[in-house]
Amino acid sequence: MTNTATRLITMIFLLQNQPNQKASELAEKLGVSVRTIHRYFEMLDEMGIPVYSERGPYGGFSLVRGYKMPPLVFSLEEAVAVALGTGIVEEMWGELYRESARGALAKLENLLPEEQVREVTWARASLVATGMHRADLKSQTPTLEKLRRAIREHRSVEMRYQTSQVPHATQRGLDPYALVHRWGWWYAIGFCHMHQEVRTFRVDRIIDIGLSDATFAQSPAFDLQEYLKHEMQNQPQIMARLRFVPEFAHLVAGNDSYWEAVETKPDGSVEATFASPTLEWAASTTLAYGPAVEVLEPPELRVMVAEWVAAIGKKYEKKQASSKKGT
Repeated sequence: MTNTATRLITMIFLLQNQPNQKASELAEKLGVSVRTIHRYFEMLDEMGIPVYSERGPYGGFSLVRGYKMPPLVFSLEEAVAVALGTGIVEEMWGELYRESARGALAKLENLLPEEQVREVTWARASLVATGMHRADLKSQTPTLEKLRRAIREHRSVEMRYQTSQVPHATQRGLDPYALVHRWGWWYAIGFCHMHQEVRTFRVDRIIDIGLSDATFAQSPAFDLQEYLKHEMQNQPQIMARLRFVPEFAHLVAGNDSYWEAVETKPDGSVEATFASPTLEWAASTTLAYGPAVEVLEPPELRVMVAEWVAAIGKKYEKKQASSKKGT
């Protein structure tokens, strides 16, 4: 317990749960002196919290019978956690919950004592969560709003969805179960009418969406946390192995969570393995490192990267030839 506000709240709970406690007992539990405990009682009295004492061997300090601590009393850390939470909600949901988050924060700050307001102000200026989205949140807001409403009202939706594998959007019917934010993207999870199974859809790939009058009942057997836990395990994955040349071996460091395996070779090069959902994704990741890496396996990834590099090279060769003619 690192501050007065936390100790005061803890002392109230101690007295609420067990009346007739000695000052020495409370001092030991809170890690302060008996003199400090008496000072705390004076502070509680000033705050209007009814504490009384009884003399004698079985006496001690108690709260007035029937008194319960108001539900909106926070420790310093709890107040900071709630305040930071409103900031994260605003960052995550944007316009959908912006006013609600700011209103909740304003009410919270109006209830807090001055010490906690100062701590909250410091935390909001110094402990910031931002840059959570990899796509424009504002453009996704209408879609998120419809999905949120559909989930709340158990209504099906009709949407056009663009995957990365198919060049044109397809019409889908969906019973949306949940909205999930991870890896910088919003995802809608629900029962896909086309495939007759629960699937995941990236919200920024939904071209347009409309709520249906049809309602659905979510299967009681569906567990969102279990689905998320096993989703990646059930998807086909490509294991790609790259060789980082010695002068760029440092690029592997600091990304331990990304690599499935890392092995340093005697010549100073590093071989790193990562899992990819598609061959195209693996090729894009490989090319992001440019000449620092060479694909070792699988063979089809080596072929794809070589073809992409050749195609890119031809484009630049044409541009260079055109610029030379112009000069």
